[in-house]
Amino acid sequence: MSVFANLVEQLAQLLEPFFHASAAAAAIVLFTAFVRLLVHPLSRAAARGQKARTQLQPKIAELRKKHGKSPERLQQAVLELHAEEKVSPLAGCLPGLFQLPAFFLLYHLFSNPTIGGEANELLGHELLAAPLGHRWVDALGDGGVFGAAGLVYVALFALVAAVAAFNYRRTKRMMAATGSSVPVSVPVGGGGGEQVPGLGAMTKVMPFMSFFTLVTVAVVPLAAALYVVTSSTWSAVERAVLYR
Repeated sequence: MSVFANLVEQLAQLLEPFFHASAAAAAIVLFTAFVRLLVHPLSRAAARGQKARTQLQPKIAELRKKHGKSPERLQQAVLELHAEEKVSPLAGCLPGLFQLPAFFLLYHLFSNPTIGGEANELLGHELLAAPLGHRWVDALGDGGVFGAAGLVYVALFALVAAVAAFNYRRTKRMMAATGSSVPVSVPVGGGGGEQVPGLGAMTKVMPFMSFFTLVTVAVVPLAAALYVVTSSTWSAVERAVLYR
């Protein structure tokens, strides 16, 4: 962790002539962009998998008619179809999973008062007037919602809400375009087209998933929140391009 802290400090020093006191925040944004570039091939693969799974829906409908009275046989046939077409139902999860280490690294880096037995100097950096090691509750206690630090969070919340609204509309359009209650579904039920238990609840929640980012931004250190906001915005733009 001390090695990563030194890298952030050095990058912040390089950016200081351009971003001044917010140089460390700019370094986190650049770090996030670097991580997203590394994950981009997985995102492209996930997009191809999504399109391939959508194209499989007519074949899955035929399998449902053929094996409607045998849920176990239907599920096996669907899995065999995915294997035959080389389509992985889990491909869409990989980009998010590969980003978790970077998020937790920033979270711990800006949560610990000491690093390597020495004071954590990164906690002294700010995004405008908001310390990168503080949380929203700290901003509320230091001037309230419309205080200097509180306004930084207001701007972040507004950006997250705009991205979430964009993702919500896009998800609803995808559901309507595929004629499915979810973008990708694996039918395993009988002739009535029943699906995986609990999938109905997931269907209702899925369009609102992006809004849960607001909770994350509110409870983690500002540095980690900045990573989440930057990554979410990147994802929205990336998906709009890849899934067009």
